[in-house]
Amino acid sequence: MPITLMSIGTEAIIRKINGNDQTVRHLGALGLIAGEPVTVIARHGGSLILRIKGSRIAVDRQLAGKIQI
Repeated sequence: MPITLMSIGTEAIIRKINGNDQTVRHLGALGLIAGEPVTVIARHGGSLILRIKGSRIAVDRQLAGKIQI
């Protein structure tokens, strides 16, 4: 299931990152890698605000669709 379908405030484990190598590297640099817990803390416009490793990051909906939980 893509993270875009996750309810706000719910924690889940990232299972897989889909996409090309550049996408996987970019999300990995943000801390979004398989096995890490992530929480959707808000939806703002076309972006999701995520909490990962104690930080908050914004990811647009298209890129967030590559994150499988």
